[in-house]
Amino acid sequence: QVQLVESGGGLVQVGGSLRLSCAASGSIFSFDAMGWYRQAPGNQRYLVATVTRNGYTNYAASVKGRFTISRDNANNTVYLQMNSLKPEDTAVYYCYAARPGFPFYWGQGTQVTVSS
Repeated sequence: QVQLVESGGGLVQVGGSLRLSCAASGSIFSFDAMGWYRQAPGNQRYLVATVTRNGYTNYAASVKGRFTISRDNANNTVYLQMNSLKPEDTAVYYCYAARPGFPFYWGQGTQVTVSS
């Protein structure tokens, strides 16, 4: 059973930074891709950033240039460094992991609140 545990969310002022962590219970090398979605109240869940097994990254247009996703295979952890935060970044952030032939694995979510 794969478990993803997020941490690092919190309250930050506009322009501030946070780093989210997603620790997997096993080797992340088995996943084709990992990344982060976010969901604001009343909205659907949107993809924020992805990193593949070979290190390819992709970002939503709204966060490109401000957020950086990275993976630490040795520690089975994926990170999301979020800089220059805006009020519209306020959401619950969910870590996911993708493996061929299986539904996405999800973490429990971590709240990020950006105050103006």
